[in-house]
Amino acid sequence: MSAAKLRAFLAVAQYGTFSAAARALGMSQPTLTTQVQGLERRYNVELFHRRGHRVELTAIGARLLPLARQLGELEADAYSLLHDSGELNAGQLRLGAVGPFHVIEMADAYHRRYPRIDVSIRMGNSTSVFKDLEDYTVDIGVLARFHDAPGFSAMPYARHAVILFVPVGHAFAGRAGVPLEALQGQPLLRRESGSSTRRAVEEALARQGVVPDNAMEIGSREALREAVARGMGIGAVSEAEFVPDPRFVPVRIEGDPAFTETYLYCLEERRHSRMLESFFDVALSLRKAVGR
Repeated sequence: MSAAKLRAFLAVAQYGTFSAAARALGMSQPTLTTQVQGLERRYNVELFHRRGHRVELTAIGARLLPLARQLGELEADAYSLLHDSGELNAGQLRLGAVGPFHVIEMADAYHRRYPRIDVSIRMGNSTSVFKDLEDYTVDIGVLARFHDAPGFSAMPYARHAVILFVPVGHAFAGRAGVPLEALQGQPLLRRESGSSTRRAVEEALARQGVVPDNAMEIGSREALREAVARGMGIGAVSEAEFVPDPRFVPVRIEGDPAFTETYLYCLEERRHSRMLESFFDVALSLRKAVGR
């Protein structure tokens, strides 16, 4: 049963003549008559009694009318949904991220430009975000560092130096920066395995042959801050994620040998969908605005 035939049936039922219905739908009367007759022949029923130029619904036509109206309303709703989503007046965008900093600023900028799009954020590690992308649980992933991931499209967003932070009474506290070699033998607190910050620091240390005293592995930013404040060791964090605290001070590593990067990922097959394209455009504008 085609939507066009049902629209023809509804128009004739509403306007009472084939000619009036044809004018309302903007088509020729023969075309509209063919649509209605096609529906009748397809199901071997009579939907209208012809009374000269006027028509009246048959019993089966009268029973079909409310159902056809419901289908017409659903068709209109479907059109509105697709049209509004295509114009970004409605819809949902689901983001996955490994950390809050950049994804929040991007979501905020996107919401300001497209306030009618419902944006949600799902946190996880890199592995879970890639799985969510593959399963269509999220649309775009915001991940630390570049991943060689076949089937995915990636866009660089930001690059930030990794800095140290130490208690206010530490020997490094009065210095604007220290060379990486200064960490030789120092108690360095480590993030959990898989942390992009930990990876960046360990790769920089390995390149220069510096061996710190690995004091402890700590699995969250909040716990790391408390450990540094208590004097348990030196912390390392992306410059963008450092939160000032009177209990400790930031110290730059000279030459910025360690750094983290943020990339946006989506399935390659979805890269040019209207909604995903709009988010990448907002992220690119935001990146240019802050000079990253």
